[in-house]
Amino acid sequence: MSSASISKGAAGTAPTSNMHFDAIVIGAGFTGLYQLHLLRGRLGLKVKVLERGDGVGGTWYWNRYPGARCDSESHSYCYYFDDEILQEWEWSERYPQQPEIVRYLNFVADKLELKRDIEFGANVTAARYDEAANLWHVETEAGEVFTAKYFITGVGCLSSANVPNIPGRDSFKGDWYHTGQWPHEGVDFTGKRVGQIGTGSTGIQAVPVIAETAEHLTVFQRTANYSIPAQNGPLSDEFKKWAKQNTDEIRRKMHASTNGHPFLFEDRDAADVTDAERQAIYEKAWEVGGLRFRAVFRDLLIDKAANDTAAEFLKGKIREIVKDPQKAEILATIDHPFATKRPPIDTGYFEAYNRDNVSIVDLRKTPIVEITEKGVRTADQEYELDIIVFATGFDAMTGSLLKLGIVGRGGVPLSKAWEAGPRTYLGLQVAGFPNMFTITGPGSPSVLSNMPVAIEQHVEWVADCIEHMEKNGIDRIEPTEEAVAGWVDHVNDAANATLLPQAGHSWYLGANVPGKPRVFMPYAGGMARFRKICDEVAADGYRGFAFSNDGVPQSGLHAAQ
Repeated sequence: MSSASISKGAAGTAPTSNMHFDAIVIGAGFTGLYQLHLLRGRLGLKVKVLERGDGVGGTWYWNRYPGARCDSESHSYCYYFDDEILQEWEWSERYPQQPEIVRYLNFVADKLELKRDIEFGANVTAARYDEAANLWHVETEAGEVFTAKYFITGVGCLSSANVPNIPGRDSFKGDWYHTGQWPHEGVDFTGKRVGQIGTGSTGIQAVPVIAETAEHLTVFQRTANYSIPAQNGPLSDEFKKWAKQNTDEIRRKMHASTNGHPFLFEDRDAADVTDAERQAIYEKAWEVGGLRFRAVFRDLLIDKAANDTAAEFLKGKIREIVKDPQKAEILATIDHPFATKRPPIDTGYFEAYNRDNVSIVDLRKTPIVEITEKGVRTADQEYELDIIVFATGFDAMTGSLLKLGIVGRGGVPLSKAWEAGPRTYLGLQVAGFPNMFTITGPGSPSVLSNMPVAIEQHVEWVADCIEHMEKNGIDRIEPTEEAVAGWVDHVNDAANATLLPQAGHSWYLGANVPGKPRVFMPYAGGMARFRKICDEVAADGYRGFAFSNDGVPQSGLHAAQ
């Protein structure tokens, strides 16, 4: 579609300058690249992507910690909107490492000639909606001010580092790093006494790699975690050929699945088989590895008794692998149902504790009191360290959005609108913030799914919506308060229909960030169900959204059901 076929509406009266655009997109990861491609290529709009990093990659540009690797299988962790890209790109491993993912995103950006519309090193510090002009004013740390009718955030769900404010942290004489802000030149652990705080997905990936070169690694564990072996390895030529020949079938499965992965849940419950059969199923799934383990029974996340069978199997594996009974007990004393926190997959995590240079501290029994000049002091002793690694995760889903300094209609900051927790409609828009779209925002499947699948769905929905607005000369879109309230209730109901809220210390609830409201943020109803809801909303005249021109609401905008 050429730009001539698009009606610019109110944006046509905007100031003409090289700082004014039809749309501004924040972030040059999976979201930003595809959103730019659709808005520029399909709709013919003038688009600028602002990226605080010096290159494309988004979350993967920053997450360069030891062992950083995707937990979705590589043939599914990529764009499926372009068959030519699918045929040309070739993954090397079942689970790609960070450098390979960044190479892939650069390959896509170069092939689609996207970089000319991306400004790198642009750290957004404020975004304010000007109601009179119906424009978003977006400011960067360098003092630049951009304006646009549409403001689209692709800042990532796991990109705002959560650095714990432990007393004495800044008095430490050694070096400390957060896994989400890792030095691009890397860190040399050779001969160093290293302390790692945190054993979530990131920490589980980092431990085996750090242990290989550190003189000694002390892992400080607050919450013991399940983990399943990735069984990673190079992809065979046979598999690569199969993946390229079956892209339609892979896409169909990802769109039909609960979590956007290229496999479906087995059509059976844990109680449908004998104890011996169940044990054999789990053993086989362990050998296959990865997130497929979660799909061997359909009721693992909705029935506690079923979940207990998987939990006990996995705890047994930990005790079997870790030879030191004391270490094994610390690692296997897990207080939440399986997969109610993000289910990690690993390469040699539990095996690392069999090394003489790796020890573990149970922070439930001896919590950290402070960080000293020499290291970490717990309730019973001080651990002298040269390096501290904070594998403490992220201010997930909302942190990166709130850091943008977003202010909506009437001067209301997003932080104020969300002071009791995030409130969106479909994870896409916030009442009081016209023409702002939050890709994979809170209230969408996002982190509970294979992210590229969720991103493609959201980006395409937003592009379709903007095309509808431009063709019909519509100035503004935002959800009604009734639609937001209804969606928040639905998100809560979907979560409560599962075991997910039972992990009370999960970052799904924001429990890892002091002072953050405890609200279950992602949509647990499944990616396939979510896609269907979004399609129905659009087909029903964008049910739950309010369109307007110069303050006059348009038709077809009844509340969400």
